Amino acid sequence: MMLLAGTASLAACQTKAPEDLPPEPGPVAPPIDTGPTTPAGPAVGSQQHFVNAVNGQNVIYFDTDRFNIDSADAAALQSQAQYLGQYQNVSVTIEGHADERGTRDYNLALGERRANAAKNYLVSLGVPANRIATVSYGEERPVATASTAQAWAQNRRAVTVVIN
Repeated sequence: MMLLAGTASLAACQTKAPEDLPPEPGPVAPPIDTGPTTPAGPAVGSQQHFVNAVNGQNVIYFDTDRFNIDSADAAALQSQAQYLGQYQNVSVTIEGHADERGTRDYNLALGERRANAAKNYLVSLGVPANRIATVSYGEERPVATASTAQAWAQNRRAVTVVIN
């Protein structure tokens, strides 16, 4: 009796094949080779990402013995403030620099005033002060080493550098 019940239950579970079968699969196209994969760009929050985002305007320049923010500097700092507003986890250091003329102490003080002028402008645009550090290198880290007016102009600067 059990054997008969088991056979009956197996027969009841049996399904019959559908009358219409799906079409046979066609040939599969090979994957398209797009070349080696590369990162989309610099990592968010890196120095290179910052420089790219501000169109290379991470450096502002000053006139001789000056630390005031002019209209070109203001535009660059506004671009930096927009970046810092968008990326709240990014902090920066503003490095103040001077040319070789003047005493070491004078140039360190002038570099500090330049870095602080840039910081204060960013703070006035809404960037929290605790995300901006300043340092003065005075004449110690020139980008141009010649003793010419052109080289001096390149060295009178404030550079914004991303720190993490």
